[in-house]
Amino acid sequence: MKRAELAKRIDHTLLGPAATRASVKQLCTEAIQYGVASVCVNPCHIELVREQLGDAPVKACTVIGFPHGMTTAETKAFEAQKAIAAGADELDMVINVAALKEGNYVAVADDIRGVCTAAEKAPRGVVVKVILETALLSDEEKVAGATLAKAAGAKFVKTSTGFGPAGATAEDVALLRATVGEEMGVKAAGGIRDAATAIAMIEAGASRIGASRSVEILEDVEPE
Repeated sequence: MKRAELAKRIDHTLLGPAATRASVKQLCTEAIQYGVASVCVNPCHIELVREQLGDAPVKACTVIGFPHGMTTAETKAFEAQKAIAAGADELDMVINVAALKEGNYVAVADDIRGVCTAAEKAPRGVVVKVILETALLSDEEKVAGATLAKAAGAKFVKTSTGFGPAGATAEDVALLRATVGEEMGVKAAGGIRDAATAIAMIEAGASRIGASRSVEILEDVEPE
């Protein structure tokens, strides 16, 4: 896989609590230089990202209910509305993992649907990605979560926040892909630090990669 092709699948990510405006600006500069799919930052930085990206063909992505997903459905929906108003093109939301593990599928569906409704009401197309935090789930729970995300209208299902006990695995990516089919995206995130791992995730079925080490990954791939 060539560098430009891989770059178009990467969400260049900076979500740590010590992320400064200067580091976010650098992130955007790198994103434009390498031609990645999106820049993914915390909600407080989405306006800055929108300003820095300008007319570049790079999406502005932010997170909702991050990193634990334990806020209320109403709070997540409001957070989504504010993020969209600030310029977000994509929303990576964290589900209520405990509700999923308890089998409270109505609560999980409502959680996801609130964010998807906010995206649907946006004056432009906004993509919702649903983070399951797969390291905390059984295979049955992963399938249930992905099925609920698809039914609620999300465009992607995503493995991990990067702040959980473990990140993406090729096995989980393959399971999610088999669950949602080809019409929905699968994002692998968490612990993807080199090109070989990123490509392995894509080969397993990932259509998007979340990575904070995007530059290192891309520099390790042959350019065009």
